[in-house]
Amino acid sequence: MAADSKKWLKFRLASILAIFLILFIALLSRAFQLQVLSGEKLKKLAVRQHITTLPIQSERGMIYDRNGEKLAMSVLADSVCADPTRINDQVKVSRQVAAILNLDYATVFKRISEPKSFCWLARKISQQQAAQVEAADIEGVFLIKEPKRFYPNGQLAAHLIGFSGFDAEGLEGLEKKYDQYLKGKPEKLTWARDAKGKKLFLHVEHDVSPKSGGTNLVLTIDSRIQYLVETHLKEAVLDKGAKGGVAIVMDPKTGEILALANEKGFNPNNIKGLTAESWKNRAITDSFDPGSTFKPFLVAAALEEKVVKESDRFYCENGNYKIANRVIREANGKRHGYLPVRDILKYSSNIGSAKIAEKLGREKFYSYIKNFGFGSRTGIDLSGEAAGVLMPVKRWTKVDTANIGFGQGISVTAIQLMTAMSAVANGGVLMKPYIVRGLTDKNNNPIKMYAPETVRRVVSQETAKRLTAMLTEVVGAEDGTGKRAHITNVAVAGKTGTAQKFDFARGAYSSERVRTSFIGFFPSDNPQVAILVMLDEPQRDKWGGVAAAPVFKNIGEQILNCFKTNIRETPVFEPLQPNNLQWVEADKSLAESITAAGMDDDASMPDFAGLTIREALKRAKSRSIELQVSGNGWAVSQAPSPGSVIGDDRVCKIVFEMKN
Repeated sequence: MAADSKKWLKFRLASILAIFLILFIALLSRAFQLQVLSGEKLKKLAVRQHITTLPIQSERGMIYDRNGEKLAMSVLADSVCADPTRINDQVKVSRQVAAILNLDYATVFKRISEPKSFCWLARKISQQQAAQVEAADIEGVFLIKEPKRFYPNGQLAAHLIGFSGFDAEGLEGLEKKYDQYLKGKPEKLTWARDAKGKKLFLHVEHDVSPKSGGTNLVLTIDSRIQYLVETHLKEAVLDKGAKGGVAIVMDPKTGEILALANEKGFNPNNIKGLTAESWKNRAITDSFDPGSTFKPFLVAAALEEKVVKESDRFYCENGNYKIANRVIREANGKRHGYLPVRDILKYSSNIGSAKIAEKLGREKFYSYIKNFGFGSRTGIDLSGEAAGVLMPVKRWTKVDTANIGFGQGISVTAIQLMTAMSAVANGGVLMKPYIVRGLTDKNNNPIKMYAPETVRRVVSQETAKRLTAMLTEVVGAEDGTGKRAHITNVAVAGKTGTAQKFDFARGAYSSERVRTSFIGFFPSDNPQVAILVMLDEPQRDKWGGVAAAPVFKNIGEQILNCFKTNIRETPVFEPLQPNNLQWVEADKSLAESITAAGMDDDASMPDFAGLTIREALKRAKSRSIELQVSGNGWAVSQAPSPGSVIGDDRVCKIVFEMKN
């Protein structure tokens, strides 16, 4: 029995050891599996449970004018986020947040009730709202700094620049066209929690590498010229009771757009409530009958083909000319007999133009129209450009040929018209128009520059010179239709236009609804600036020579007075040469120019202390700030205070008092 007990005990001990050995091996195997085979997977799972990462957009690249003035920039704004897992009383928090941020209670409640650890409550709020959120100190609700797009000049060049959305994505204009360049590399917002879910820290990971920030755009636009063009265009639209208007200023030798304005304007800092029609860039998207501004291109073609000479005379039928079943009449009931070609332009004869078109022939006329760029897009670096409407030549009747001769029955865009006239001004070469002068990195070191691009030669230099002389007489002669565009001591070449708008309801051209325009350049002997002005449906002065020509004159005179007084001797803008990184005038590099221009922070409220009302208004106007003035004398206090971020409403209240 004793022997059996010993054997049983040994067996029992062996079994226990075997079990322990098996358990030990299993434990080691499990540990190996967890730490080695599944270690990386479990580590990631743990990180995901305790650390939350959210990508947020970095600052977009700046947009500058040709002189380094800021047209678009990014400023930091507060956004409100929530961690629903840390919110105990969802009803109370929803009411608090909705009251502070002026949000719908139900929307807030729905967001913080969802089973997730992060949600947005409001993006890029005002400073006052951010201060209220911070003061409320709500558990589970916190503030994050995000870049917000800011346009320091308000409406200035808004149709060109466009705007971006909450997620730093370009939605319109250059912001959309160059979004891939302007957009920076996303940054990472990270926060960690302990085992109980309590937030431990909040961290934004910034990439400081040179390639992390968005690329900057440097435009051909001069913001000073842009401002005066917009000002004069707006005054003309109001004065003439027009539906709207467009104006373009171009360097005819390079194709650089110096200003491009649309009226009515909009403020890209506040697009709430606006429709797509408000920010439509009609200078490139809208097609229209050019009217008499098209006649110079007909004459250019006829001169080039040696079909006519300036002195050749055409009988203008005393105001009525029948072709097939159509009677062509002169504008404003005028009656002309024989007119030389130069006077057909000077008096803007429809019948004379129709007869020149007949003599040129439809095939050759069509060929020159195409070569001048009509019927196809110019390729300008803006989105939404229209090609205009040019009927195939095989469908042209005799009436069509005559009508197109004086700018009816063909549709063009303002940028096409401007580019074609610039070809006349520069000696017969069609240039590709462009808006972006170059790209720089975030330190304003040039990355890429865009040089002027020749499309093709349209007419000879001799033909362009002869046509320019005739267009100079249109403005310079006392009986020329463009005499109101005359600028003292400067020879101006140009052409008026009054085009009837087609009434689709009646199936005929309207005698009441018209577009009036003037297009020209100066000085005639060495053109440096080309300008187009067009007013849509003016209610008063419905003729291009009366409504649009004076606007051309006002813009031209101000360019001469404010930028160069010796334009005959020195170009207003030095031509941009390929591979020349000296982009700005006054012997400054681009980076130096932009740095100098950026010394005064456009996003901050200026200090008005000690200024008179007049001085304060002038300073406010330069920043597109609206003043609310009380009292007289000198500024003694203001709200917001100097240096604070300018609000979306761009309003500053100033109290003035008399000094003892």
